[in-house]
This record gives sequence, C-alpha cells and structure tokens, in this order.
Amino acid sequence: MPEGDALARFARRLAAVLEGRTILRAEAHGPGAVPRVELLKGQHVESVEAVGKNLLIRFGNGLTMRTHLRMYGTWHVYRPGEPWLRPSTRARLVLETADALVVNFDAPVVELLETRAEPFHRPLAALGPNLLADDFEVDEVVQRFRDPALAGVTIGDAVMDQHVMAGVGNIWKHETLFRCGIYPWRRVRDLSDDELRAIVETARQLLRAAAGIVPGTRRPTYFVYGKAGRPCRRCGTLLRSAPQGNDVRSTTWCPRCQPRRSCDLPPGGKLGGRSRGP
Repeated sequence: MPEGDALARFARRLAAVLEGRTILRAEAHGPGAVPRVELLKGQHVESVEAVGKNLLIRFGNGLTMRTHLRMYGTWHVYRPGEPWLRPSTRARLVLETADALVVNFDAPVVELLETRAEPFHRPLAALGPNLLADDFEVDEVVQRFRDPALAGVTIGDAVMDQHVMAGVGNIWKHETLFRCGIYPWRRVRDLSDDELRAIVETARQLLRAAAGIVPGTRRPTYFVYGKAGRPCRRCGTLLRSAPQGNDVRSTTWCPRCQPRRSCDLPPGGKLGGRSRGP
C-alpha cells in the first residue's frame, strides 16, 4: 500500500500539472463510479494535497475529490495523445486540462465531497496528525498512543494506526522500529513516553526524507523491510519474520538489535487491535 511519502510525491506531481488549470474533461469509471463528476468540468483546480494516505484535489466550485489508493491504486500523468501504460478499463478517474491528462488507476476509494465538509468527513476527521505537516506536534501523538484502547496492542500494529498518526504503513513501520531498537510485539503500555516519542520522531524523519521534503536528503535505506533471512546490516544476526496483526502481514526484525523482553509477546503473538483507519 502506498504510504504517506508516496502520496506526498503523487501530490507534488499532480499539483505541477493541475493547480491553476481548468478541467476540460472529467470522467469516473468502475464500480461505485463517482456521481456528479461532470460538475468538475470547467472548474479551476485550487490545490492538491496529501493528508496521510489520502489525496485531496480541491476545485473552485467548493468541491473536493478524495482518493485512497489502498494496495494497488496509482496515479499517472500523460501528455495529450500519449499512450497509457495501463488498460483504460482500470481507470477510475480521468481529469484533463489543456496540456495534461491525469488518470487514477485501480483506486477503490474515489469520492466527491464539499470542501467545507472536509473537517467533518469521517475518513478525514478520524485521522491523527499528519506526519508530513509543518505544524506536526510529537507530544500530541504520544498522548494518542496513551488511549486505553491501545494499551494492550502491539507497537507494530499501533504505529500503523492512522487514528494515532497519519502516513505510516508497513514499510516505515519496519524501518522505524528497527532504528529505535524496539521489538515489534511489545505492547504499547510497556513503552515509556520517551520510547514513544523516539518512534514518532523517527517515523517523521523517515517519511520526510522519503517524500523528498528535506532538501539534500536521500531516500532512506531499508534495513529490515523485505529482508527476512538475511544478515542484519548492523550486527550480522539473521533477520527473522513472523505474521503480525489482524491482516496477518509479515513483520521482519533483528533479534539482537530489537530484543524481546520476558514480558513481551512471542513473535506472531496476536492481540486484536482496532481498525487502523483510512
């Protein structure tokens, strides 16, 4: 699933060809195609913004297009007449200006709402602070981790809870916990505020670097994600992997750099957490 950094890059790419332009053609396709999409024709694009894993395109008539890519969605930008790299049958949304064609493929969530309703729209209102926002407050997220509903949840699940902080997915979960030396099956209640603060700060640093927000920084190296069975780049211990969470995704960690304590759940230990949100 594209994470917050990928959405930030999509937003910049789309903003470059949409902001300040007029929509000449707007089409919606596929299951649950967006009603009233024709209202976007002739409209001026005010802004394009990534909010967590959501992408918002705002128009001059007070409407906002919200998309969520989930696992397989993506955005492409084409010049007029340029061949598409995916079949047209997979296009969910097409926005055309005088000099560009913006196509959303395979996104399961494409909806139109009033811009003024954004703060009250449940999928957006439920989000925690956006890790890529300039006004991000670390301590606010630490307090969200202290929600009693999360006390017994493993940190590997909780760090991806979009109600706590918006933007982290499976990749940056791995890399954040490794860099912080945190075993993924530790319960949230067993982490100190300082440990939680380090997790939040590290996640923000990784996402900002991956999104290209910090000038002169390179995309962070993957130390553990996708590397199960290989030697740890820090200590040489073989990396292990086990299923985690309600969706049973694999989590990879270093047994030496991220040691398990006697009170921690075993690898693959399951505690039901709440829905991670949009």
